[in-house]
Amino acid sequence: MLADPGCSSPSQLERDLLDARARALRITGDLEGKRLLGPRLAIVNPPLWEIGHVAWFQELWCLRQRADGSLAASVLPDADALYDSSTVAHDRRWSLPLPELKATRVYGERVLELVRERLAREPESAALRYFVQLAVFHEDMHAEAFHYTRQTLAYEDPFLPENELQGKNGNQIDLRDMEIPGGTFILGARPADGFVFDNEKWAHPVELQPFRMARSPVSNAQYLAFVEAGGAAPRYWRKEGGAWRQRCFDRWLALAPSEPVRHVDWHEAQAYCAWAQRRLPTEAEWECAVCRGHLPASAGVWEWTASAFHPYPGFVVDPYKEYSEPWFGTHQVLRGGSFSTPARFLRSTFRNFYTADRGDVFAGFRSCALE
Repeated sequence: MLADPGCSSPSQLERDLLDARARALRITGDLEGKRLLGPRLAIVNPPLWEIGHVAWFQELWCLRQRADGSLAASVLPDADALYDSSTVAHDRRWSLPLPELKATRVYGERVLELVRERLAREPESAALRYFVQLAVFHEDMHAEAFHYTRQTLAYEDPFLPENELQGKNGNQIDLRDMEIPGGTFILGARPADGFVFDNEKWAHPVELQPFRMARSPVSNAQYLAFVEAGGAAPRYWRKEGGAWRQRCFDRWLALAPSEPVRHVDWHEAQAYCAWAQRRLPTEAEWECAVCRGHLPASAGVWEWTASAFHPYPGFVVDPYKEYSEPWFGTHQVLRGGSFSTPARFLRSTFRNFYTADRGDVFAGFRSCALE
């Protein structure tokens, strides 16, 4: 079943398409020369390939689907052989005969133009609106992936001065816990929520015991106490002259005590919780805390939960079959959103998911009291 993305009108979708592309261009616009391919790492894609893949995905779902289930030809010859992430192995993406950057950008611009034209011709098509919304969110996700690739490779932050690490959110550490009563909680999205991914479907009751959750994500200051007690430092920290510093993209900055710790993996979050005699929240507890008004949907970092990524009861795969189903049972759930996540993406039911070793993403965590 495809949910009609109700409140997303054709005009709003067009604005979102343009905004998603502008954001992606801002993050990738200065990449050239050797940076277009970069080093072969398991946690990143070559940017030149990824830029083309985003355009290919948009064209595939918004322009090429025929009523009989077949595909129309791409406007770019051999696009499927180059950019289909389900058939092109990750390690092959550096050695493909990729078009040059200018031609790749022209491809993306042409696809965007054709999608906008189709939206204007078929404004009443719920199926088209669904796939356009899918393409918007797909580009948003890849733009954030480009952003953390820049962190991984120590490239400049294209969003300075907006994303200054120190003081950018004016965060204050709130060491108190919030008391959240237990009972029956309805976890997951409802059809009336509009566009949601298949792993959010559908709302179902879960029983929660009363719990106490931290009002703030674990901060740099709190995590530093763990490090100085013998815990492992996050991957982008180093000690210089007795003071800890953090690499933020291409710059080494003094550690900002009140900022949420980020670039920690699930194992590191668990180690901190064991040291602090705390625990990670389950994803149901996290969603319950948001839905009952105890915390905002995003505190600037994706937040690890104790929950493994599994389907909800009655799961049915959506047309983009590779989005969720291949990863069930091998990934951990994160909730919320990071400083790099567009506001249109934020909702209480969204489930992000990564393998437990992925500390390269903009991930932190909050903790719950042990009962």
